[in-house]
Amino acid sequence: QSVNTTYSAIRLTHIPTGIVVSCQDEKSQIKNLAKAMKVLRTRLYEREYAKYLEEMSTKRKTMVSTGDRSAKIRTYNWPQGRVTDHRINLTMYNLQQVIDGDIQELVDKLQMAENAERLKEGFEE
Repeated sequence: QSVNTTYSAIRLTHIPTGIVVSCQDEKSQIKNLAKAMKVLRTRLYEREYAKYLEEMSTKRKTMVSTGDRSAKIRTYNWPQGRVTDHRINLTMYNLQQVIDGDIQELVDKLQMAENAERLKEGFEE
C-alpha cells in the first residue's frame, strides 16, 4: 500500500525508437529507475538482435540456392571447351585450364561481382 502513498513511479522513453517503459513496482523511485532502465536496455537489445537475425537470414538466403537443377552455378561444356558461371553470366573458353586448376580469372571476376554487389547495397542504405 505504500506504493500508493509515494510518488515513485517512473516512465522512460527512448526517443530514437519510441520505446516507452514504465515501472512502479518498488517504493523507491531510484530502484524503479534502475529496473526500468534494465527493461529498456533488454528491449533495445532484443530489437537490435532481431534486426541482426533478419539481416543474416536475408544474406543466407541469397547465398544458399534452392537445390533444384535450375539453380546451377557453373556449366562445363566439353565439346565446345566452354565454362559458364551462371551467377555472374561469365563465359570462358578455356575449359582445360580451369579443370587443370587455373581458376584465378574466374575467382577475380567473382570477387569483382561481389564487390559491386556490396557497393550497390551500401548505396541503397
